[in-house]
Amino acid sequence: MGARIDELTEEYAVCSLELNDSHRNAYGGVMGGVIFTLADFAFAVLSNHIHSLTVAQSVNINYLSAAKGDKLIARATCRKSGRTTSIINVDISDDTGRDVAVFIGNGFKL
Repeated sequence: MGARIDELTEEYAVCSLELNDSHRNAYGGVMGGVIFTLADFAFAVLSNHIHSLTVAQSVNINYLSAAKGDKLIARATCRKSGRTTSIINVDISDDTGRDVAVFIGNGFKL
């Protein structure tokens, strides 16, 4: 898909995706599945960095507005890291600063 890890610490992960025509629908908009996949990738990067192995137990995404830029940026932060689960929030924006989506992932630690 082309997603990359830009930053990774114990507290957060920043991942990005340069958009191209394969990420867009027939009307030129970025497909929701592309936005979801980037958010899920950032969730996986951070949750598995905090505790390997972690899998998604449940996730939720809310789309806020259409992406207008040439790049998507996902910033994942850990809200809670418990004994068996974690809660990771991922904010997705474009390179114009527009908020595109919010994603909340519940990770199960294996």
